[in-house]
Amino acid sequence: MKSDQIKFHKSFQLNGYSFTSVAEILAYTKGFSDEIHQFLESWFSSDKCISVQTSGSTGTPKSILLKKEFVVNSAVATGLYFDLQENTTALLCLPTVYIAGKLMLIRAITLGWHLDVVAPNSYPLEKVDKMYDFSAMVPLQLENSISKLSKIKTLIVGGGVVSKELKTKIQDVSTVIFATYGMTETITHIAVKKLNNFSSSKRIITKQSFYKTLPNVTIYIDDRNCLVINAPKVSDEIIFTNDVVQLISDTQFEWLGRFDTVINSGGIKLHPEKIEEKLSEIITRRFFVAGIPDQKLGEKLVLIIEADNYNNFDFQLFIKKEILNLKSISKFETPKEIYFVTHFIETGTKKIQRNKTLDLLKL
Repeated sequence: MKSDQIKFHKSFQLNGYSFTSVAEILAYTKGFSDEIHQFLESWFSSDKCISVQTSGSTGTPKSILLKKEFVVNSAVATGLYFDLQENTTALLCLPTVYIAGKLMLIRAITLGWHLDVVAPNSYPLEKVDKMYDFSAMVPLQLENSISKLSKIKTLIVGGGVVSKELKTKIQDVSTVIFATYGMTETITHIAVKKLNNFSSSKRIITKQSFYKTLPNVTIYIDDRNCLVINAPKVSDEIIFTNDVVQLISDTQFEWLGRFDTVINSGGIKLHPEKIEEKLSEIITRRFFVAGIPDQKLGEKLVLIIEADNYNNFDFQLFIKKEILNLKSISKFETPKEIYFVTHFIETGTKKIQRNKTLDLLKL
């Protein structure tokens, strides 16, 4: 794709407005949102690439360049996978400073959607009174929108793990909800998995849904059992991730956790993310588990809960008792210590910065 071929679909609408030229789009967004305006200026420019920023959840945030051709390919792939054709109504409730929000704009511009924009806060549907075919959220937004989810037909959720408790809450809603797997380097998702509307919602704890790749994506694992992605439509390079997975088939995989967060406790390798999934059955507040140095075990497993005024002995005993009664947790997966933090440190996309939060405890 040449830079002068960057156009917009004739059916594209933004907040109910139609446009006859790029200049009209830029003029409208200038008075509406500086963030969106600046991005679209870059998008419609003669540059072959756009600059986007990573979230910083697994490292220092950085800017990377993405080919506009690949961004369009990603938008088209999502439209094909979910059958979202022109005149699809969509809601943008994510910040456009990051790739997920930017891609909602590009999907709408490329595919001819009717896109409405609301403030990217924790309660995105609070003032929404329309019905939409499609939207994207982070888990916290989903959690806070359950009572109004019927306003959206299809929803994708990214930027964090959806807990078992939240999965249970969304089983009976009419919205079809998918978790996404991807990163800035893959221009958002290259795989999705269904989260609800299973044939038997009462079996949610045992029902297993795996990530399924989008078309033109090839996957395999390296010698660390980490996912390797070959997606030539969205990346010039093969991407070696730090995500430990189990391959189910050539197109399906189960995500087990991050290679760089694996805890080696007395020779037993523990995946924090899988332990957190189990603990989410009994802990309703935000939390995470981590490994800290231990003279005997090398690393010991600890639990950190976001809670104010709960740093007391009785509450710790209560949590420990609940964990011991949890049948899915093995003795190796049982946290050795429990700590409380008033507020977790987050990225701009509301992901927990684990290492920085741990630093608050000075362990």
